[in-house]
Amino acid sequence: MCRSIKTLRPPALPEEATEDEVRAAALQYVRKVSGFRAPAEHNREVFERAVDAVAAATAELLDGLEVRGASRSGAAARA
Repeated sequence: MCRSIKTLRPPALPEEATEDEVRAAALQYVRKVSGFRAPAEHNREVFERAVDAVAAATAELLDGLEVRGASRSGAAARA
């Protein structure tokens, strides 16, 4: 488990997670899984694509979660 990744949904956060928070969590995950804090130049492109993919999946997850007992955020709240 990546201990430095914080929970990005209510009630852990009072508001919706920002894009920067989601990207930071994705970066921490990819660093942990790859074993690289900063990839070598020849791995940089695949590393960045992985961060982008994890960030997109995280944003989709957070948008789709329904947290009972907390105000709903994301697409459902705007409907």
